[in-house]
Amino acid sequence: MSDTTPTPPQAGEPNGEDIVAAHEADLLSQAQAELAELKAKSADLADQFLRAKAEAENARRRAEDEISKSRKFAVESFADSLLPVADSLEAGLAIKDATPQQIREGAEATLRQLVAALERNKVMAINPAPGTKFDPHQHQAISVVPAEQEANTVVGVLQKGYLIADRVLRPALVTVTAPK
Repeated sequence: MSDTTPTPPQAGEPNGEDIVAAHEADLLSQAQAELAELKAKSADLADQFLRAKAEAENARRRAEDEISKSRKFAVESFADSLLPVADSLEAGLAIKDATPQQIREGAEATLRQLVAALERNKVMAINPAPGTKFDPHQHQAISVVPAEQEANTVVGVLQKGYLIADRVLRPALVTVTAPK
């Protein structure tokens, strides 16, 4: 018969329980190292997130400040363009004994200054020539008259209209030909 009883371990030789315990200790230390590494990554990502959030908030605040300043000072350039017109009007009014011819010349020069200031600021006149096709987006028909030209075209302009950067500020008041 053979002996089936296990032989006791010799001194210095690990037994099964010691091997399992050592393996579990090794797994535990690996898990703890991995946990520490993940905690470090998590802390780094949390820091990056907070920095990104703060940067986004700062960018939003800067954009709001820019919008506020743009609204506040949007007319600054336009007003600066109109100052010479105001100066010309004041200079013309300061002349006490001006002749009608001088007044007219001064008014024409001031009008040229005003038109130039408007154009510099992208305010363009809508002044359709007679015979121009009626455009309801830019013209407002005040009356319809019979005329010897194509129907639904401009006969005359009662008041100029104005565009500001392709947007109608005021439509031109026009008379139009009646349909035949």
